[in-house]
Amino acid sequence: MQEILKVINLTKNYLKNDHDFKALDNINFTLKKGDSLAIVGESGCGKSTLANILIRLETPTTGEVLFKDKNIHQYSRQELKQFYLQVQMVFQLPQESFNPRQRLGDSIIEPLLNIGTNKAQAKQILDDLLTKVALPLEIKNKYPHQISGGQCQRCAIARAISIKPQVLICDEITSALDTITQMEILNLLLKLRQELDLSIIFISHDLALVQKLCNKILIMYQGKIIERGLTSEILKNPQEEYTKELINICS
Repeated sequence: MQEILKVINLTKNYLKNDHDFKALDNINFTLKKGDSLAIVGESGCGKSTLANILIRLETPTTGEVLFKDKNIHQYSRQELKQFYLQVQMVFQLPQESFNPRQRLGDSIIEPLLNIGTNKAQAKQILDDLLTKVALPLEIKNKYPHQISGGQCQRCAIARAISIKPQVLICDEITSALDTITQMEILNLLLKLRQELDLSIIFISHDLALVQKLCNKILIMYQGKIIERGLTSEILKNPQEEYTKELINICS
């Protein structure tokens, strides 16, 4: 399978109380086309810092993130524009990623308008996007505060897939939702992964969730990857005590 994203010897240090704090310590992994990769660990293990570096919201202290064999942190402006057409991120709190004064429909089509799609065509695409994420069409006229968290997260997913990316990075996107809504969002991602041929990085603290969506898994602890492999094999035969603890919490 084709390698899409490759992380090589990635570290991230922060200055904390006049000392270096290593949030990420020598991270290495590869995302291949069609993969659904879970990155799992407790709060503070470094997984969200990693996500931010993968999408260029932060820069690494050392190491590289290669997208199709080129370091994303050395991109030209034009290369960066192309990168964001192919890699999109969905965040934990969807209401905070939308303009509260803008109707959701206008927010969802914004990426389309930014790449030159005319407004009439973008509005037609909007209806198709809302259908894809199982939302009623009238939701496009509402504001973020007028809908539920689950509906708002579906809107965020619709916006992310509007420009047909190859990679979708999901950072704790179900953690603020109730159990039923979490499963609905996971089922939606499964469907979109197949329909759109997406590669997914799914960041979570919950092993029970990721086993439904992800075929591969990385376990993070204190900034390091301590275990990796096929999700089914890791859950059946974990090698690290920390992984066993995570499994026990979810069982």
